[in-house]
Amino acid sequence: MTKRKSKGAYMISAVAEMYGIHPQTLRLYEREGLLKPSRTEGNTRLYTDEDLLRLEFILSLARDLGVNISGIAIILQMRERMEEMQRQIQDFVKYIQQEVLARATAAADPSKGAIVPLRRPVVVPPAQGGKKR
Repeated sequence: MTKRKSKGAYMISAVAEMYGIHPQTLRLYEREGLLKPSRTEGNTRLYTDEDLLRLEFILSLARDLGVNISGIAIILQMRERMEEMQRQIQDFVKYIQQEVLARATAAADPSKGAIVPLRRPVVVPPAQGGKKR
């Protein structure tokens, strides 16, 4: 379904023609929050390559799977949440790897990196000068 060749921003008429849809459909998708094209100072919609990828996904849901606009919105929200969760998992795995490496490095010195700090026993010398019985 990819019909674009170059990078850049596309006006609504060009996008509608590329994908064989009416410009009002694009406006509807924007009203429903499915697409968020940028705007020029003259308020002209400009669709980026990322917008076009999102539009292709929307059109495949609508055309190929028969999903309605409400369903598309739910699917897009779930997809964004899943991507965010994936980023969080990657960050967590990276943190765990760094922590394991730091603890493995600290294992050379048992007093560093211990979960419970090691305390050396304090030896108190016996008191001198006390009374004898």
